[in-house]
Amino acid sequence: MRRLLLALCAAMALSPLVSRTASAEPRHAIAMQGEPALPPDYRHFSYVNPNAPKGGSITYCVIGSFDNLNPFIVKSLRTTARGVIDVIFGNLVFESLMTRNADEAFSLYGLLAETIDITPDRKTVEFNLNPNAKWSDGKPVTPEDVLFTYEVYTEKGRPPYSDRMAKVAKLEKTGEHSVRFTFNEHADREFPLIIALTPIVPKHAFDKETFDQTTLKPVTGSGPYRIAEVEPGERVIFERNPDYWGKDLPAKRGFDNYDRITIEYFLNANSQFEAFKKGICSAYAGPIYTGLDPTQVARDFDFPAFKAGDVVVESFERNLPPVVTGFLFNTRLPKFADVRVRRALAMLYDFEWANKNIFDGKFERTASYWQNSELSALGRPASEKEKALLAPFPGSVLPEVMDGTWRPAATDGSGRDRAVLRSAFELLKSAGFAMNGGALTGPDGQPFGFEILTASQGEERLASIYQRTLQKLGIAVSIRSVDDAQIQQRKQRFDFEVVIGSTGFSGTLSPGIELIGRWGSEARDAEGSFNLAGVADPAVDAMIDAMLNARDKEDYVAAVRALDRLLISGAYMVPMQHNTEQSVAYWTYLAHPDKTPIFGFQLPTWWRKPE
Repeated sequence: MRRLLLALCAAMALSPLVSRTASAEPRHAIAMQGEPALPPDYRHFSYVNPNAPKGGSITYCVIGSFDNLNPFIVKSLRTTARGVIDVIFGNLVFESLMTRNADEAFSLYGLLAETIDITPDRKTVEFNLNPNAKWSDGKPVTPEDVLFTYEVYTEKGRPPYSDRMAKVAKLEKTGEHSVRFTFNEHADREFPLIIALTPIVPKHAFDKETFDQTTLKPVTGSGPYRIAEVEPGERVIFERNPDYWGKDLPAKRGFDNYDRITIEYFLNANSQFEAFKKGICSAYAGPIYTGLDPTQVARDFDFPAFKAGDVVVESFERNLPPVVTGFLFNTRLPKFADVRVRRALAMLYDFEWANKNIFDGKFERTASYWQNSELSALGRPASEKEKALLAPFPGSVLPEVMDGTWRPAATDGSGRDRAVLRSAFELLKSAGFAMNGGALTGPDGQPFGFEILTASQGEERLASIYQRTLQKLGIAVSIRSVDDAQIQQRKQRFDFEVVIGSTGFSGTLSPGIELIGRWGSEARDAEGSFNLAGVADPAVDAMIDAMLNARDKEDYVAAVRALDRLLISGAYMVPMQHNTEQSVAYWTYLAHPDKTPIFGFQLPTWWRKPE
């Protein structure tokens, strides 16, 4: 089938031009649900300063190493240089046909594509390329580049890019500046938006035969920056392209304000933070830039530059569900295959003790995958629509999760709450476990235990909190600290027992196709996928499918809530805690727009104050 689709793409690339999509009108934007918020004549996004001064430089500091500049291949997937495409620092080199507005749940506006034509059933979509769009070497962006992108991704790319053509019945050039996608029965209503967000690569600058090989040679893209310098594993420097084609687009006004962006690599979180204190790094928002740990602000911000006012810490409101971070069980392993075992282990993270003794009471317990939003099942009984969706899968959801009364096990905060320990042990006993000589033994009579992989002192501290309670039940838990490169490689091969992970860089009010890669059966054994827990549940697959094919908001919300109930009941991970605010520390030569969008602070909209 894959070869047939590739042949079809090639044939269509050579076929005569055909007419534009019937029954569709060119649109400047598209929304997953409803209509886009901004009109066709919008000037810029609401959360930028369209008159932000251009110039100067910024340095971001990250943990790990890099040995690759091509982000679209399996090799070195997790050690590709940051910034080439990047949800935190911006897509500096490669761009997609459309781009997201961070102040809407899921709406896209024209970028490489000036407009989009889409039929009401979303089975056919035509992208009309901006005739001014150019690659950084000055060559125009063409329909042939779009066709090549999908051909090379399918043959040589990594998931999820390699899987996109499986939902495309036909891909064709329809004009000098237009391409049309016709989708098959496997595509859902979100899929046209996923196509619109897929980065496009230049046909003339890549060799298809060697596309899947790592490279440290600067790659060519259409984005606002070029790769200027590369020091493997240590530093990558981007310089603004003075001839960037899109600098005056409404979707790009107020972005890309630095002449030079440097990304420095450090071995661990301690050295990263020390570099920020010394002024090497311009901004710091925690090891992965999702927001500072409030306890770190209270504990570590007493250095001279902070006391002198040269460094400030600012909090930003973020109106999204929190990032769900916790201990992920590798359910591919027999020891975690029984859901009763996972549910018992989930009861043994003593959040109350940790929040009082470690986190100064500044955190909230994470209990739902879409907490603090209408998509969450927490505290809500299942609706009739949810019950209908879940009816083919009896027993998949705990009764207390179904009726909305479930909450995570809570302790008295003493660190010695025997009631919770007793409840967890009773559940383990039902799964065939027993206590022998102070050690918990499994149904096979062998001592039960596991290893937690960590990649930073912060993760090691969290693992120690969990270990402390687990040991009270005779569970032998070891903690192994490895460097970032090692842990990324082991995640890519699913070579771990328990790892501290998250459901993504940020929470979302519009979960979609990315959930297939995180929770779907087809991603369970795909090397490099983000389904770290190894979930392969027909009920989960069915809820994701229902979510992706929902035609109205009520159906969509019901499907996401039903999925939330399944993930909670499945106990694939032990969610920990979250802070409702995002805090960023930065040197005061930086400035940012006044408005914060619903997605939180946006570093690509910041600028350096003129000297």
